[in-house]
Amino acid sequence: MDVKNYYRKVREMEHTLRDEFLLLVSLETPDGGKPGVISEVARALAAKLLVEGRSALASEEQKKAYRHQQTAERKAAEQAKLARTVQVAILSDAEFQARPVRERSGDSHSEK
Repeated sequence: MDVKNYYRKVREMEHTLRDEFLLLVSLETPDGGKPGVISEVARALAAKLLVEGRSALASEEQKKAYRHQQTAERKAAEQAKLARTVQVAILSDAEFQARPVRERSGDSHSEK
């Protein structure tokens, strides 16, 4: 393998890529690379993976599916985070008195 030629190809590939971050789809490789995994990588790494034949640029359909999946996972994580937080409501005395007795946590022991 000619190292000079390899790095020249990587630099040329990097100059052809416009975006700072790209979505790549992994290809099956002889060393056990799993095909079909979509990853977002920096331009320099994308150029290296493309020259080595380990990945290909994602199609528009794959990009759309990946973005949709990322949005869904982000929303699920935000909802899980909210579910773990303690929520407190501040009520005025009038609002507290207007609530049914069983909902008043402070009065539950006095009903016995």
